[in-house]
Amino acid sequence: MLKTDGFTKAALTTIVLLLSLLALRPAVDVPAVQAGSDYWPLYVEPGTTTLRTLDGRGQVQGKVVIDRRTGDVWGFPTGSSVPYPVVTTSSEPPHSKPIYLGRFDFSAMKRPN
Repeated sequence: MLKTDGFTKAALTTIVLLLSLLALRPAVDVPAVQAGSDYWPLYVEPGTTTLRTLDGRGQVQGKVVIDRRTGDVWGFPTGSSVPYPVVTTSSEPPHSKPIYLGRFDFSAMKRPN
């Protein structure tokens, strides 16, 4: 038979109390939950690149943006190598309309066995 002394009983009681405190802590101190996410579905390629229209008739400098949900690739003309639209002949802020460049087929990506 195992002989228990006062020290062993005190140590086991302390362990039980501390484990109980750890187990009950989430019920007493409920952590905050956020429904939002830091995920942004658009990836903006750094720098600028030459954008070509799908018909092949035009080229312009611009930013490339990829929609990570669909794989669609869009180009936003900037008019120069700066990363934002520039029009030097007008005092109004320029507005860059997207050019559809193509699509990445993310669904075709399969891990090799």
